[in-house]
Amino acid sequence: MSKRLFSARPVRLAAGLAVAGLAIGGLTACGGGDDEGSGGTDDAVASADGLDDGTELTMWTRAPLERQAKQLVEAYNASHENQVKLEIIPNDDMEGKVGGAATNSELPDLLAGDVVRLPYWVENGLFTDISENIDGLDFVDDVSTGHIDAGTDADGAKHTVPFVIDVSVMVWNKALYEEAGLDPEQGPTSLTEFQEQAEAVAALNKPGVSGTYFGGNCGGCLVFTWFPSVWASGEEVLNDDGSAALVDNDAAQAVYDTYASLVESGAVGAGSKEETGATWTAPFSNGEVGVMQYPNTAVAAAIEAGIDVGVAPIPGADGGESTFLGGDALGISKDSEHVDQAWNFLAWMLSEETQLEVIAKAGDVPGRVSLLENEYSSADPIALTMNKVVENGRTPVAPYFAEAFNASGSPWVTLVRNAVFEGTDSVAEDTEAITEILSQ
Repeated sequence: MSKRLFSARPVRLAAGLAVAGLAIGGLTACGGGDDEGSGGTDDAVASADGLDDGTELTMWTRAPLERQAKQLVEAYNASHENQVKLEIIPNDDMEGKVGGAATNSELPDLLAGDVVRLPYWVENGLFTDISENIDGLDFVDDVSTGHIDAGTDADGAKHTVPFVIDVSVMVWNKALYEEAGLDPEQGPTSLTEFQEQAEAVAALNKPGVSGTYFGGNCGGCLVFTWFPSVWASGEEVLNDDGSAALVDNDAAQAVYDTYASLVESGAVGAGSKEETGATWTAPFSNGEVGVMQYPNTAVAAAIEAGIDVGVAPIPGADGGESTFLGGDALGISKDSEHVDQAWNFLAWMLSEETQLEVIAKAGDVPGRVSLLENEYSSADPIALTMNKVVENGRTPVAPYFAEAFNASGSPWVTLVRNAVFEGTDSVAEDTEAITEILSQ
């Protein structure tokens, strides 16, 4: 298995952001105040593991990743003198809270952010440079480079490491497939099969059950679940430096046409057109959807709800497979006065024991390539499938990605709504509007 697995052809801010060498030296705090663990080259900062001296650290993460964040923090607090005080922030409030705190120098010690938003935060100086810490890890080549690249600036300085890796997958309800006369063990391997299988479930005419569902008014949901079909078809969504959108190519058009046909046939669940992302995973977990693209972090909830779930990579127009390597990366903020103690948490989080006994054990995707296949995933076919899909996964990176794609009312949302719900021939024009934002 390739050790560059997690960064399969990512769009980067600048060329040549390769991981540096493996030399281990004394850690130098790259920011922070005057407390005894921050700065200097004394014994307190000589360990590659950072400093564990009973300091209280603050940490912010967004609500969709609450389960994973709590698991990590609880495990760390139970085994360390340092203690992390975790604050969960509603997803829609994250941007405003971080912006206000940054202005007032009140950011927490540890700050987690969506990989598509991190380039903007890094560009605006919200994080401490931890390049030496990262490059000093004796397993640095084994760490997910996609989440490091997202926090790497144009000069090559690294600011973040993998926190929660969320990949997009295709899921289907095996019970509904069996009722519809479909093979419950075989999900779609092309967009054509996806449409056929969704329409077969819709044809059951079961009350409250639809063939598929998607976040039709949720830019983040749409990039997370639709971009993989473009990549699987051999096309790109952005140019090399993230300054132009390419979402008017043939592969992207095939995605729009597939969903427009599903809407027209009535196979799409009620509410998809208005879905802003707040409840987009709920219909499948409630047993009301046949097949859809889905976040791997939500699969466990569907299984716990009693759904017999099938999981597979997201296919392209005529085959192939890919995934969006999403989720959040974690870094030390510019305002932290406890840089070495905060690094202690990050180094512990990346350790083999934590990656296996906290992350993999919970059914989540490890942030280290060599640990993707492990005793826990091997015993769980669904987890193993989700871990393996990262081989062909991608993480698009651009400073204004969130404004162009994720924001409410973004030109990307406009493009999708025009192409899928309104039937207007404006994909090229809407793509130009996306590029205008990306190229700022």
